[in-house]
Amino acid sequence: MKKHYFSRLFLIFAGIILLFPGIASAERVRYVIDGDTVILDNNQRVRLIGVDTPEVKSARRRRSDYYAEEAKDFTRRMAEGKDVRLEGENEEFDKYGRRLAYIYLPDGTFLNREIVRLGYGEAIRYFPYKYKEEFLDLERQARAAKLGLWGMRKSRPWWKIW
Repeated sequence: MKKHYFSRLFLIFAGIILLFPGIASAERVRYVIDGDTVILDNNQRVRLIGVDTPEVKSARRRRSDYYAEEAKDFTRRMAEGKDVRLEGENEEFDKYGRRLAYIYLPDGTFLNREIVRLGYGEAIRYFPYKYKEEFLDLERQARAAKLGLWGMRKSRPWWKIW
């Protein structure tokens, strides 16, 4: 009797994992590098598919691009410290060794989509991906509504021009 109980219990859990793969593959975001790149608890770098956000200041960059800090803060607020579900496409890694993925937050929010929809980044145009047409349309809407980086740029103070 016990043998059948455990085998049935195993089949139930195996079925749940097969039907809902996100449950088994939840990974925690430890740190946000910029608006479109995060680091997981296992130290793996993840680059969001289909999204390009402004670059933040780094050892190689003298200063951040316009709206870079806002994009980074948005991704940090949304994903840092949370268990997320990653979904890939055809290519698993980019030429820099970063894992390519769509990120889904615990509440089901599709982070890549929200970044483009709210104007924190633009849709990538130079390679194919599943949501390309949707992201391009969301970018057009964000531009028309002047959301995020498509809004009015703050002028730099005169003393920072040089």
